[in-house]
Amino acid sequence: MPASALAPAQIMLIEDDAGDVELIRWQLRDALHEHFDIRVADSMRAAEALFAEAGAQPDVVLLDLSLPDSYGAGTVERCRALTEAPIIVLSGVDDPAVTCLAIAFGADDYLPKGGDSEVLRRAIRYARLRHQRDADARLAAAVFAHAREGIIVTDAQGNIVEVNEAFARITGYAREEVLGRNPSLLKSDRHDQAFHAAMWKSLHDKGHWYGEVWNRRKSGELFAELLTISAVRDARGAIRHFVGLFSDITVQKEHERQLEHIAHYDALTALPNRVLFADRLHQAMARATRSGQRLAVVYIDLDGFKAVNDTLGHDVGDKLLMALALRMRKTMRDCDTLARLGGDEFVAVLSDLPDAESCRPLVRRLLATAAEPVEVNGQLLKVSGSIGITLYPQREDVEADQLLRQADQAMYQAKLAGKDRYHLFDSDQDYDLRSHHESVERIRQGLLRDEFALHYQPKVNMHSGELIGAEALVRWQHPEQGLLPPDRFLPAIERHELGVQLGEWVIDSALSQIAAWQAEGLRVPVSVNIAANHLQRADFAERLYLLLSLHPEVAPGQLQLEVLESSALADMNRVAETMATCTRMGVSFSLDDFGTGYSSLSYLKRLPAAELKIDRSFVRDMLHDADDLAILDGVLGLARAFRRRAVAEGVETEAQGELLLRLGCECAQGYGIARPMPPSALPGWAAGWRPPLRWTRQRRLGAEAMPLLYATVEHRGWIMAIAECLAGERAAPPALDPHECAFGRWLDGVIADPYALGSDRLSELDQLHLEIHALAVELLRLHRGDRKDEAHAGLARLNDMRDRTIAAMEAFIQAM
Repeated sequence: MPASALAPAQIMLIEDDAGDVELIRWQLRDALHEHFDIRVADSMRAAEALFAEAGAQPDVVLLDLSLPDSYGAGTVERCRALTEAPIIVLSGVDDPAVTCLAIAFGADDYLPKGGDSEVLRRAIRYARLRHQRDADARLAAAVFAHAREGIIVTDAQGNIVEVNEAFARITGYAREEVLGRNPSLLKSDRHDQAFHAAMWKSLHDKGHWYGEVWNRRKSGELFAELLTISAVRDARGAIRHFVGLFSDITVQKEHERQLEHIAHYDALTALPNRVLFADRLHQAMARATRSGQRLAVVYIDLDGFKAVNDTLGHDVGDKLLMALALRMRKTMRDCDTLARLGGDEFVAVLSDLPDAESCRPLVRRLLATAAEPVEVNGQLLKVSGSIGITLYPQREDVEADQLLRQADQAMYQAKLAGKDRYHLFDSDQDYDLRSHHESVERIRQGLLRDEFALHYQPKVNMHSGELIGAEALVRWQHPEQGLLPPDRFLPAIERHELGVQLGEWVIDSALSQIAAWQAEGLRVPVSVNIAANHLQRADFAERLYLLLSLHPEVAPGQLQLEVLESSALADMNRVAETMATCTRMGVSFSLDDFGTGYSSLSYLKRLPAAELKIDRSFVRDMLHDADDLAILDGVLGLARAFRRRAVAEGVETEAQGELLLRLGCECAQGYGIARPMPPSALPGWAAGWRPPLRWTRQRRLGAEAMPLLYATVEHRGWIMAIAECLAGERAAPPALDPHECAFGRWLDGVIADPYALGSDRLSELDQLHLEIHALAVELLRLHRGDRKDEAHAGLARLNDMRDRTIAAMEAFIQAM
């Protein structure tokens, strides 16, 4: 570019010698085609004042190194701090050492004073041209230095050649630590080889790649980044560098976990909620389809309840609802489900009906129960019920929500017909009325508002009294409905993404609580229930690893995951691999509700679970149900054979615990040990709890004593069946022939054995058994003869004889 093409140069001359100033002015004005606007400062202080003026930045600075307030290379450094303009040092000393030092401190050129005028002007021209040429580079350097995003530059082989300050802030690595190294030092192992192969293919084929990556900071903490990588090519098209630009999106990724919908739940009764009812209804419909039996959906609305609320207040109304809900549930069978939809509306599903007419006696019992007076706060209150019924299967396919609408319509027909009655739905009159769907939005809000909490139920060794762990049970501290148990909200999100989020929240909270207890000196392993769809997620193990990494102070072995044994795990191989991966991390598994599913042995064989939890339904009835006792004994045998620890759920009495210990099951949990409690209460409970003396003295019975144990349970169950007949709860009595009941057959076999237990005591037991049967026959005769009061009075004598029989059996057991 010719000199004439340049605008007049703005020159800042910093020189304290007046003669030198005039000399330099003369040299610059000597040019024929160039013009220079010159401003002069005789010290650095004066120069600073000139630079501070608006628009005073020059094109070139001519600088003397020896000034009244500055000397040597420091003068260059002070001047460079004031301007980005090129600096030409003019010095009376032509010393190479001084020249190098000035250049090092920021000067662009070095000329001796009094030199050739053309040399000075040429130096100014070249300085201006170089400054214009390098403007883009300076801008890029400024952007690189001040960008909030992390920037990483590598060579063609992927070795780091430069990073910016944001890179260091985000990753924790200083620039000097990463230069020359490969970016793989940030790799988190969250992405497989195929992921990285696809990234490099895109870079080489398209010249760029964009996406989300999980990396690891220097501290070991995982973080998510939004990354763009671009290939930089030379003039021949060859890749010379790769430039990566990334931002930390970890916070955003964490917020993504807090999602979706949820419904409201009943706060008054222990009945299932609407969503759980829907799930039970689906199961009952599937079972009815398989078995060929029928089911009934029963919609119940209380008549006169509004008047109670309006006249006596909502508190009285709530107590009335609670009492009626409890009564109605007691009238139903174990296979049936009763739920409260809200207000004074209830709904039930009656399963396993052989025909359509079988539901009528059950519905009449519900009607009678709803009409029974209830005493609340000293007042006798009476309402009634209007009931609508619909049956399944029907001539045409129907969905569960259609059945509920049909039963609702039938209930309104019963109200219109005069109330306190039931009406059977006619499928030809199936109007499309409102459905009672609820949203999961409320649960999502509860999660965002930190309304959920964990309570912990201890697991103990009943023999030694040792606290072996605690099960984390989620509770919803609902602002309107109070503390809700899990069966009020978990069914609503069982197959929803929000259920996975809540599951991860539970794991994270449990790990935090383990750490808190450890800080207090209490080491308690915690087990967490995992839903089947959560466990089957492809990223379950990775997410678990991330949660564990957020709590490095907690050993993975302190966490146990409980998998419901009856869950329908769609892909057993994947689940087994996932569990194995988690087990390698140190996390153990437990099969929950073991024995209730259809594939217990398959689960036990293929899934790497260290513990079996025996379902509470077997524990509840084992004292009088020999089948449940046999299942318990079989499960414990499986546990021993497969070297798994067995834990019994639902232990509520000392007798249940004692029988479990006799079967060889030492570990248990249940209300008889402790109810679920807030985390703050567990350390105090653990310090003060002691097992009952009967448990500490109990031992596992040998095989020779098991027939006696079974006979005792069968006898207790027989007496209970007689009592149910006398109460009108059972139609057909058990075997009344003393040689046909299970206890009688066992007793006959023992008496016939010449090596049996002491013959004198057996004779007394045999006589007592004959008397029991004779008394039972007499009591049943009185009951059938409408002398129910006499029959009921004789029940106490029957129970006393039962206790004498059991005491005799216990003596035989103790003698073994």
